[in-house]
Amino acid sequence: MSQHFTPVSSGARLSDQVAEQLSAEIKQGRLAPGDKLPTEARLVEQFAVSRTVVREAVSRLKSLGLVDSRQGSGVFVRQQLPFAPLQFEARQAASQEAVIQMVEVRRALEAEVAALAAERRSASDLLAIEQAVKALEQAVQSGGDGVAEDVHFHRAIAEATHNPFLIQTLGYLSQFLHGATQVTRANEARRGDFTAAVRSEHQAILQAVQAGDSVQARQAAAAHMGNAIDRIRKADPAFWVQEGERLAQPLVKGLQG
Repeated sequence: MSQHFTPVSSGARLSDQVAEQLSAEIKQGRLAPGDKLPTEARLVEQFAVSRTVVREAVSRLKSLGLVDSRQGSGVFVRQQLPFAPLQFEARQAASQEAVIQMVEVRRALEAEVAALAAERRSASDLLAIEQAVKALEQAVQSGGDGVAEDVHFHRAIAEATHNPFLIQTLGYLSQFLHGATQVTRANEARRGDFTAAVRSEHQAILQAVQAGDSVQARQAAAAHMGNAIDRIRKADPAFWVQEGERLAQPLVKGLQG
């Protein structure tokens, strides 16, 4: 099976990022004991890094006891690993599905909320929504996860509907909304294209509400939630092993309750 890796970017040390992705492939069992790693040239191409970075990453894998070099043959996953390879098991699949189902609920609600907000928002409502967007962007720029700020942004839009039943419904769901937002934002933070898309989608909702365009606001909010579902479906299975399954547990318990 051919591996497909995501180019790494600035932030954590590049070689550490490469080593993390390769390690995830081994832990997930997609690179099984005895399998040969892609060639150095292919890793350089896929990760968009230098040969030095790839060599440092492979050296780290060797020090962790995950791979061995064979003279003239390449680098292979060790037959005896320091752990049992994990698979994308039912528990992680259930976690993913729970998040998707919660976002489906949000899609139905948030689309109507945005449409009503566009029709009914006051000057003070608009100011609150605009401030929420700025707070979210500042949180991300400061290195935060932006979860609380993301929830507050959508809450500010809900407040602009002036419909107490909608606001109370979202309040009741807040325990699940916060959990789903933790998962979606943790996943989105792993990829620059995801992060940029979320920011653009938030801006589209804001602009439609500012313009008083209920049709566009409904479409922008529905598209935002639909895209969130797509991003969860595209999440690397390693994400569910490392973070997603743990963050989604409150949602899974909610399904079982």
